[in-house]
This record gives sequence, structure tokens and C-alpha cells, in this order.
Amino acid sequence: MSIWIVFKLLGSLALLMFGMKSMSESLQKMAGPQLRHVLGAMTTNRFTGVITGMFVTAAVQSSTATTVMTVSFVNAGLLTLAQAISVIMGANIGTTLTAWIMSAGMSFDITSAVYPAFFLGIILIYLKRYRYIGDFLFGLSFLLLGLGTLRLTGTEMNLGENPAVLDFFASFDPTSFTTTLIFLLLGGVMTFCVQSSAAVMAITMILCSSGALPIYQGIALVMGENIGTTITSNLAALSANTQARRAALSHMFFNLFGVVWMLFVFRPFIDAVCGMVGYDVTMTKDNVGAQAFMANAAKLSFVLAAFHTCFNVANTFILIWFIPQIERLVCWIIKPKKVDEEEDFRLHFITAGFMKTPELSVLEAQKEIRSFSERMQRMFGMVRELLVEKDTAAFSKLFSRIEKYESISDSMELEIAKYLDNVSDAHLSDDTKAKIRAMLREISELESIGDACYNMARTITRKVQNNQDHFTEKQYEHMHQMMELTDNALTQMNQLMGGRKEAFDVNKSFNLEKEINNFRTQLKSQNINDVNNHEYTYAVGTIYMDIINECEKLCDYVVNVVEARMGTRQKEA
Repeated sequence: MSIWIVFKLLGSLALLMFGMKSMSESLQKMAGPQLRHVLGAMTTNRFTGVITGMFVTAAVQSSTATTVMTVSFVNAGLLTLAQAISVIMGANIGTTLTAWIMSAGMSFDITSAVYPAFFLGIILIYLKRYRYIGDFLFGLSFLLLGLGTLRLTGTEMNLGENPAVLDFFASFDPTSFTTTLIFLLLGGVMTFCVQSSAAVMAITMILCSSGALPIYQGIALVMGENIGTTITSNLAALSANTQARRAALSHMFFNLFGVVWMLFVFRPFIDAVCGMVGYDVTMTKDNVGAQAFMANAAKLSFVLAAFHTCFNVANTFILIWFIPQIERLVCWIIKPKKVDEEEDFRLHFITAGFMKTPELSVLEAQKEIRSFSERMQRMFGMVRELLVEKDTAAFSKLFSRIEKYESISDSMELEIAKYLDNVSDAHLSDDTKAKIRAMLREISELESIGDACYNMARTITRKVQNNQDHFTEKQYEHMHQMMELTDNALTQMNQLMGGRKEAFDVNKSFNLEKEINNFRTQLKSQNINDVNNHEYTYAVGTIYMDIINECEKLCDYVVNVVEARMGTRQKEA
């Protein structure tokens, strides 16, 4: 085998993998938001969950994308883990469409048809309005071109006549259970190493349709691919939150269980699939001749696709009745970490493992920012407590918590910004790019809210440590009024971050900010009069106004977050 053929083989595999990735990403750009709404609305029971998972995965050509959306809904409380498991089962069926596309590419010479598709794709890309359809056509064309080249390379390699290849596969006893296990393991290892079940499926199809690899070993490789993909997703979920790890484990359990029961009915099941496709299992080159044998072997790519679909459909039909038991099992294996969530800095929604689907990563980041904004309101609540705390030990403990929260807010800003930066490196739709710009502004303003809370806490602490005179009753009353208005502004901000922006009245936030500005101006004038009238010292008046001014600044940051989220600017008065 020449080095040129090896490079052609590797290059066509790379083309196939790139085509799959481009096709999946362009489909997500076209249909991402709509598919998220479909997932949220249609998973009312286990059966609709399976159907939804199947159609969404077939639509975006990525079971990873479906799993990411599903887990994010579980985290948001829109889906239960049981519903998520049913969607993942459906995703396993939906992803088998890829095998059918590949089997068609292996069986017919479609390379000549891809060039008009490339031409049409580039026209649509330059039209801008239809560029996602153009991206999809390019991805599909690359996929089919890779398959066509792979098919021609397989023919060039003449694997069915290659003594070394034939001797290698002949060294395994086709009737032995051990041989099935070896190829099962080999399929899993190859998929784990290549990180693409599509590439391993393509190699299996070439080996089988060339007559080099017997169908039983080929199907053992396909079963191994199913396990290999779940190992990858479980490793990716290790750094994720509890629900993501449970969803990944349920995916692995689904495929492992399927492989175990399939091993008991291995040959009868395959023979039934072969009969359905019209492939003769008993035919050999010696008893029918090379030409008839190769014509029969050409059907093997369809046998592999049909097996992949039948296996996942049968497995889903068996396990759909035991979803509550699967849920209990994964919850028993993966228990939530016993940590104080408030005091522990850990991103809950975004993880590096789900970077395969950049469009959907933005959804995860939005949930993380929502968590960030809720944390900032809790931090402001602690500042309000600190103002009235009289006990020295409790005061010190509360100030330490505020300090920790300030450190957490810095870390959250950096981590979310880094994540969004990674996401923005991918090819994104214009809407998603605009969302990322807005989100970067949101986290910057949220971190400023944390700084404002910390500044207030330090001001209060400075007053206590320097044994300054107490605030007057009137000062306490004004500070509580200002803090109540500020907390209302934070509540409105969190309502916006957690809901749909179409239902939010932005004027409420703008009016509240004007009210706070007017109140601050009024208190500033009154403070000068009170100091002149010797109602309290200048030093106490300065600390008092520092707290009032910091509240007003905090509200400005709140309005900036609201503007960034809504994509609007406050009209100048």
C-alpha cells in the first residue's frame, strides 16, 4: 500500500469529519432557538420525549447538541431528569440518520453531484441572508465528497484481494464469542481515539463492503462505537454539575445495557437485519464467484445502517418502561456534593466539555450570568445586615463573607469572559455574536455591583473600627429607604435575567433609577444643612453620604445590565 493511498484515506476521513461538523453547526444556527422551544414544550411524557429527542437530533445531526440542550433545561428546572433520559434515548435513534446518509454515499457514486452543491452553496453564502443554508450545503457536500473519496480509495486499496488484510481478519474465529468481544473493544477504543463515531462507521463500511471484514465483526465494531461515544461524553461531564454527569451516565447505561442484551441474541438479530436488507449471509467468494460476492457485499453498508437503527429502536423500546428506575440508579451513583453553594465558587452551567456546540454554549452562559446576578443581590442583602449588626463577632464573620463574595464576583467575571471568548472563536450567527457582546457587558457591570457592595461594607467597617459616633435615627431611616430602592432595582434586574425580555417593562428600571438619583440629590443637600446645624459630625456625614452615593452608583450598574440585556439605551433627559 503506497503512502499516497494512506494520505488519501486520512484526508477523506478528515473531509468527512469536517463536513459533519460544518453541517451540524449550520443547522444549529438555523434552528437553534426554535429547537430549544420545541424541546421545552414537547417533552411532556416519556414517549413525546423520545420522539422529540429523535427529531431534534435528526434535524441538527448532533446527539451532543441535543444532550447539551436537555441538560441545560434540567438545570433550569424546565425538565426533570426522567424527561431528559427519554430525550437522550430519542437522540440515540435520531443520530442513526447519519449512518443512512453514509451508506448512501458508500453505495452510489455521488461525488459528481457535490460540485453543483458547492457552487450553489457559495452563491447563498455571498447572499448573506441565506448564508446558513449555504454553510449547510457546503458541510453536506464535504461530507459526501469525503465519503465518495473514501469509497474510491477503498476500491483502489483492493482490500478484498489484499492477502495481509484477509489473513489478519481470517486469524479471528468468526463463530467465537471472544472475537465479537475483541471487535467490540476495538470499536470503542477507535471511537474514543478518533472522537468521531462517523469516521469509525465509514471505515467499517469500507472494510465490510470490500469483502475484507465479515459482517458479524463489522457489527461488533458498530456496537463498540456506541460505547466509545458515551465514554467521551462522560469524561467531558466530569467537570460539569451533578445533573450533567447524571445525564451522561444515563446515556452510557443505555448503550451498555443495549450491548449486553444484544450479545445474547447477536447472530439471530443480525441474520434478521440481513434478511430485511436482502443480504445473503451464507454467500462466499468460493461458491458463487467474485462478481456475485462483491455485488452481495455492496449491500453491507445498508446492513450496518439498518442494524444501527434497529438496535437503538429495540433498546429504546425495552428501556422506555424503566426510566424511573434508571433515574434512581444514576441519582444513587452520582450524589450531589455536600458543599455550601453560597460560599463555594464553582460555575454551575458552563463547562469545557460542551464546547462542541458553540451556539448552544451561549444558552449555558446566559444561565451562569443569571446565577451571577442572583449572587450579587444576596451580597447586597449581607451589606444591609452589616449596617445594623451590633455583635462584634457576627459583624466580623459577615464582613468576611462579603469579602469572599467580592472575590467570587471577580472570579466569575473572568471565567465567564474566558468561556465566551472561547465560544466566540467559532463560526457564529450574527444574533449570537451580538448576544455575546451584550453578555460581556453584563458580567462587567455585575462585577461592578460586587465592587459597590464591597465598598459599602468597607465604609461601614471603617466607621466601626474608628469608633465614630453612631448614625442618627433619621440617617438610618434614609439609608434603609435608599437600600430598599436599590434592592428593588436588583430584584427587577433578576426578573429580567430569569425571564423573557419581551415580557419585561424596561421603563420600570429607568424610572426607579431616576427616583434613586433624585433621592440621593435631596439627601446630599439635606446632609450639608444637618452638618451645619451640628446634628452630627462632618466625619459621620461623610461616611453616611459615601454609603448613599455607593447605592446610587450600584443602581447605575443595574441599569447598565438591564440595557445590555434588552439591547436598548436609556433616552437622555
